[in-house]
Amino acid sequence: MLRFGSPARPARPWLGMYTSEAEQRLVVSGLAKGAPADSAGVQLGDVVLEIAGERVSGLADMLRKVWRLGSAGVEIPLTVARDTDVTRLTVRSANRSDFLKKPQLQ
Repeated sequence: MLRFGSPARPARPWLGMYTSEAEQRLVVSGLAKGAPADSAGVQLGDVVLEIAGERVSGLADMLRKVWRLGSAGVEIPLTVARDTDVTRLTVRSANRSDFLKKPQLQ
């Protein structure tokens, strides 16, 4: 139920990265400027391999694994393939609504 325009449950963690499934891989296809993934060093073209040490099989699986770690603000251990290297990053998630443009009230 909504109270005062926001959900009553804690916000889900948001990374600010957009992915595409290509050839059974999850590829980072976009980053929200200044969002958690961008700040943590995730790059366009990175292939998401693991979330918190668990293999990722697709977008829905990745979201379930991220959401299972806790609410917005939780640290997300992320393993990506970049060129020929495997890189481990820690992304401090955020509440997505904090990054949305707010209406200007006059």
